[in-house]
Amino acid sequence: MGFGLVIKNLTPWIENSDTLFNKPKKRVPVMATHLEGMTGSQSTADEFRGKKVVDREGIQYGKVKHIHINSETLEVSGITVHEGFHKDYYLSRDYIDKFTEESVLLGTPPVRRDSAVVDIDGHKMGKIKKLHRNLDTNELESIEVSTGLLHSQVFSKNEIWGVGEKVILRLPKDQYKKSD
Repeated sequence: MGFGLVIKNLTPWIENSDTLFNKPKKRVPVMATHLEGMTGSQSTADEFRGKKVVDREGIQYGKVKHIHINSETLEVSGITVHEGFHKDYYLSRDYIDKFTEESVLLGTPPVRRDSAVVDIDGHKMGKIKKLHRNLDTNELESIEVSTGLLHSQVFSKNEIWGVGEKVILRLPKDQYKKSD
């Protein structure tokens, strides 16, 4: 009878030893479901990966691959746009009008490599082979247009009349040939 009493008395002690006897109590950290100090107009950069990049005419230029942040001002300095297989390019903040929940809206359409170039009358001039940019500001200075198998022609940014699905030059095609 004495032996049964010992077993009955030890059972609760063994079962509850982890929670009742001389264990320091720890607070379990709880993850916040709402980040304090974050307003409704703030988003994380991760939220924009894969979002469409679209201009005012509805032309889609690709999807956001990276958002670039100026390390001194902590402001968005630009985005890398992924257009397809090995077709990534950088757009500075100057091109971006607005970030929405579904896309990045461009205020100004970008001039891109491989874009078709036409004269003011819509006649085909070629495709953009190379973009010449200022090394300090990254601002476009001129475009090099492939005009044939072995030929190309350089046009300054002042010769560009408009940008959309195609880059439109200011003068008719025959006037560019005369100026060479």
